[in-house]
Amino acid sequence: MINNDVLRSIRYMLDLSEPKVVEIARLADSSFVVERDDVRGFLRKEDEPGYLACSDAVLAHFLDGLIVHLRGRDDSLPPRPVEKRISNNVVLKKLRVAFELKDVDMHQVFVDAGFPVSKPELSALFRQVGQKNFRQCGDQMLRNFLKGLTLRVRGG
Repeated sequence: MINNDVLRSIRYMLDLSEPKVVEIARLADSSFVVERDDVRGFLRKEDEPGYLACSDAVLAHFLDGLIVHLRGRDDSLPPRPVEKRISNNVVLKKLRVAFELKDVDMHQVFVDAGFPVSKPELSALFRQVGQKNFRQCGDQMLRNFLKGLTLRVRGG
């Protein structure tokens, strides 16, 4: 899925303003700077003037910042390095952590979106890349997860 689509979905889900998106992205790493004008460009559609492609670095900082924003920072642990490459599986994992979703919650989110997923299917998404039962999270699956999570957060 395109990083801009993920950012737009989460922004809508949580009803975040552009300054709040900038603030959340800085929570992951205070030295990381994303400008408000850049965020405005990330949130535009591909065919609109002023559109900017959201890089993996920006989305990774935003997702890590979202975890800190929703759950708080654990100062007893060293800061985790920010992901260099963002895949649909990474987005799914980070949203699971940010919203403190258990397996039952994850299944319900998919069911709410009209896209039921079996237990083995779901667990395969969270395995390590080299593991034999690992499964790539497709765009349709991530889109449905974001839809179901939006219904859960905003109320359906």
